[in-house]
Amino acid sequence: MSLTKEALQALQKCVDPDQLINAHEELLCYSYDGTGREFLPEAVLLPVSNEEVSSIMKVASAYNIPVVPRGAGSGMTGGSLPVAGGLVLSLTRMNRIIEIDKDNQIAVVEPGVINQQLRQALHPLGLFYPPDPASLKFCTIGGNVAECAGGPSAVKYGVTRDYVLGLDAVLADGREISTGVRTAKGVVGYDLTRLLIGSEGTLAIITKIILRVIPRPTSRRTVLLLSDSIADATGLVARLLHIITPATLEYLDATALNIVADKIPFQLPTQTKAMLLLELDGSKEMVASQANQLNNFLEHENLLMVKSASTDEERDSLWQARRSVSPAAFALKPDKMGEDVVVPRSRIPKLVAYTEHLAKISTLPIFTFGHAGDGNIHVNIMLDRSKPEEVEQANDAKHKLFKQVIDLGGTISGEHGIGLTKKDYLAIELPPTSLNIQRQLKQLFDPQNILNPHKIFP
Repeated sequence: MSLTKEALQALQKCVDPDQLINAHEELLCYSYDGTGREFLPEAVLLPVSNEEVSSIMKVASAYNIPVVPRGAGSGMTGGSLPVAGGLVLSLTRMNRIIEIDKDNQIAVVEPGVINQQLRQALHPLGLFYPPDPASLKFCTIGGNVAECAGGPSAVKYGVTRDYVLGLDAVLADGREISTGVRTAKGVVGYDLTRLLIGSEGTLAIITKIILRVIPRPTSRRTVLLLSDSIADATGLVARLLHIITPATLEYLDATALNIVADKIPFQLPTQTKAMLLLELDGSKEMVASQANQLNNFLEHENLLMVKSASTDEERDSLWQARRSVSPAAFALKPDKMGEDVVVPRSRIPKLVAYTEHLAKISTLPIFTFGHAGDGNIHVNIMLDRSKPEEVEQANDAKHKLFKQVIDLGGTISGEHGIGLTKKDYLAIELPPTSLNIQRQLKQLFDPQNILNPHKIFP
């Protein structure tokens, strides 16, 4: 226990009574995330301002209390788990859209703003915030920035870091900093904004975010491609991207399709082994032109089916099916190791073939889906953690997968981060000098190691 009576009294002075939680049954709500693992915090604080965050961190620093920033708790690598006890700093009440500057295409938000709520606020102004993680209906912008979240639209629009212009943040000792600019260009000093993006709450607590937004596409077309061969479907990706740049290009293997089959608005051919789901967007003329290019290209491909969504309802059903794959996976086994590896697009067939090999030599279900357009494939190793032999098999498959990904010129995480679940594998990808420099940066920002301790580094 790190939270003494004296420390608790000091924290109570930082916030109103309803902003501090220490009842056991309420603490349980902040003890888990998308990994299913649980670590109980000693208290939860819900600040509503930058000043309150600063005051809390001054107390935490004085009493050497671990602090874990938390958004919606939807992370997949344990980044918001209070492994060392201490405090969870839930930023969900800092949920104001502070400003939307239509003329300069900028939105300024607090970290607790829900991704989809920002999209909805921008829509009537003809503006658009592209990053779209699968959890966009409930994940927070602050969490997206902390993890550098991606999503299906990254193939065309990029990921969270491509839209963050500047940040306000509170350091481990309570000092406040501002980074970045409100302009398209800015090269004054080191780029601390990029350093904090993806730092998983280990360097500072983000309290305000300046975002670049763009004009909203006025037309969309969603197209479904079905194949009787995983190799053919994944091999199509790189060649297709020579022809057009879709807004999304998603891939699902046969197992992924089976577990969401009830959400797909029409019957799939029985020989279906893989699906590509792509979306074109832009002006009406641009979408029509790209659709024509796509159709000409697909005439020479051996596919089971090419089908465009004919209504908004069909389109929504297809995307609901795609976004439901991860939660639906628990129909196979009670637990999951969901890995978000990335390889160069031309090497996706080799990666998928290797995962099929892993599934054959294992007794565990292993399946793949994900953002084929940018090479980010989600490999899901399903298991029952109550069975030691399955945990051992899953860990072995995970280690082999990561080594193969690196051999293919890829990376072990594209959008979920490292957190708790991948930290022991960091040395597979990063050489010792790089790891040491990153450790030194952590020491500079957080010399007491109270900000999200036991994360990222092995």
